[in-house]
This record gives sequence, C-alpha cells and structure tokens, in this order.
Amino acid sequence: MGENKDRMLAGDWYLPDDPQLAEDTERRFVLCAAYNAGGGAAAADREPILAELLGGLGRDVRIRLPFQCDYGFNIRIGDRTFVNFNAVFLDAAPITIGADVQIGPNVQLLTPTHALDTARRRAGWERADPVSIGDNVWLGGGVIVCPGVTIGANTVVGAGSVVTRDLPAGVLAVGSPARVVRALVD
Repeated sequence: MGENKDRMLAGDWYLPDDPQLAEDTERRFVLCAAYNAGGGAAAADREPILAELLGGLGRDVRIRLPFQCDYGFNIRIGDRTFVNFNAVFLDAAPITIGADVQIGPNVQLLTPTHALDTARRRAGWERADPVSIGDNVWLGGGVIVCPGVTIGANTVVGAGSVVTRDLPAGVLAVGSPARVVRALVD
C-alpha cells in the first residue's frame, strides 16, 4: 500500500490525491458506473457489482440507483438493509451499517474531515473517522451523518437532520444538529 493510503486507513492525516488512492477511486468509479447504469436490470443481476465494490454485503440488501461512494472497500452493509435513491457514502474510513436498516433518499454518510488550519486545508490534508449505524435504524430522507458518529440500534433520525454526535439506541432524534427528543418504546 502507499503511505497516504496507510495513513488514511489508520485515521491519520493524509493527502487524498495520492496515486494509489487515485487507483482505488478509479476502481470505485468503474464499479459505481456499472451499478448505476443497470437501471433496467434486476437487482439480483447487479448484486455481483455491489459485492465487488463493497467491503461486506449482507443478504437481501437493496440499494436504489444512483449510489455513490469514495472507495467502496470501507463499506459494510448488514442483511436486509434498504438504501434509497441518491445515497452518498464517503468511506475514507470504515462505514458499518447493521442489519434491517432503512436509509431514506439523499442520505449522506461522511467520514472525511479537513484541517481547520487554512494552510493545511489549502494543501489538501484530510483525515477520516468511522461511521457506525446499528441494527434496525431508520435514517429519514436527507439525513447527514458526520465523521466519527455512531448511531445505536433501533434509533430513528428524522428527515433533514444533521447528526454531529453519537446517538444512543432506541431514540428519536431530529434537527440540525440532531438532538434526542424522546425514547422509543415497542
């Protein structure tokens, strides 16, 4: 692996325009284009593309077109998860999605962050923190999950919310930034 890719995977500062990372980006570009071009093909016919693109793919996962990611190999999706239209998963760090998760349209799962120092930011430095979504979570349409966030199992995040901090299991959270408004009870 290249030095920048090693740094990226370790969660350290790295330069994303590294030639090896460019190779990984090209791989992602080809696989996402093939997956997204298959609009008329049955989901089962496109599943091998997802299996090659992603780091882990559970059974009966459905991802509607179009789908975009940074690399793909850092994304793991659990069984029976549904991802609606226009999902963007920036996976410079691991993105782990549990089983039975419902992800609304236009949801963004973001792991990269940039330096606040203007000179470092201008130079292109970034780092990434993992995102983890527990089992049976529902992310409403347009939700943005920021770097380093963990959302506990059975939690619901209301449409348009921006999740900047961890959310516990079994709650309803809404707003920007998202805040817990109540516990969910079966």
